[in-house]
Amino acid sequence: MIARLWRGRAKGANAAAYLRHFTETITPKLKALAGHQGAWLLRREVEGETEFLALTLWESLDAIRAFAGDAVETAIVEPQAQAVLSSFDSFARHYEVATKR
Repeated sequence: MIARLWRGRAKGANAAAYLRHFTETITPKLKALAGHQGAWLLRREVEGETEFLALTLWESLDAIRAFAGDAVETAIVEPQAQAVLSSFDSFARHYEVATKR
């Protein structure tokens, strides 16, 4: 299993808008993809903004390629998300899940 991590930040009411986008748009799309194993959106307040860390779980790198294309390290940030985020990573990191309970 592979964990894919990505970060973005939002200011003020845009944080609620991004959370809504993730839960109403992104999560349903991910659930429909073969090899997708789950998603979490973490948040914390830092320097007057809300930082989000999206963690998605995938069966394999091939499943991630089906979602993200051959450049798996490139982040997929939809225009609706870009409109409400004050900053975001252009990359995603991948980790092999070493243990699961």
